[in-house]
Amino acid sequence: MGTFLCCLWCVTRVFVKAAAGRQRLNVLGVWNAITHELVSVINTATVNADTMCELLRKIAALGLVGPITLVLDNAKYQHAAAVKALAQELGIHLEFLPGYSPNLNLIECLWKFLKRRALYGRYHPDFASFRTAIETEIEQLPTIHNSAITSLMTLNFQTFKNVSLLCT
Repeated sequence: MGTFLCCLWCVTRVFVKAAAGRQRLNVLGVWNAITHELVSVINTATVNADTMCELLRKIAALGLVGPITLVLDNAKYQHAAAVKALAQELGIHLEFLPGYSPNLNLIECLWKFLKRRALYGRYHPDFASFRTAIETEIEQLPTIHNSAITSLMTLNFQTFKNVSLLCT
């Protein structure tokens, strides 16, 4: 719930309001790269293997046709035996990215976009307005933000060919 500052250049000192408290809003989401839809689980408790299993059940309930592959970022709860067993049971393949490669994780672009729209340079006096701001931006993804999301969430990744690797 902390304040996210943008760029601020000024001659005089400016005090920026910030909310007090340590409440946390967790958004665990999956971005469908083909249909441009977000499937998410939102809670205020914690993200763990149970939350991940809830997300897997939501994905399975969509009734998607064909193989389903989730690209994951190696969070510890994603490697839980219960998560892997449920994914296998639901016919969902879990593909883990190499460590320290957030640029390959498409959902990271979406989180950055949502934070910029809902949080940067904005003061939320209480947790309810903070939560409303985030949930409103998520709801507006397929409508108001559709053109911005379509250009942002592409599968164009930079690749390198014939590169010499030096390790120390």
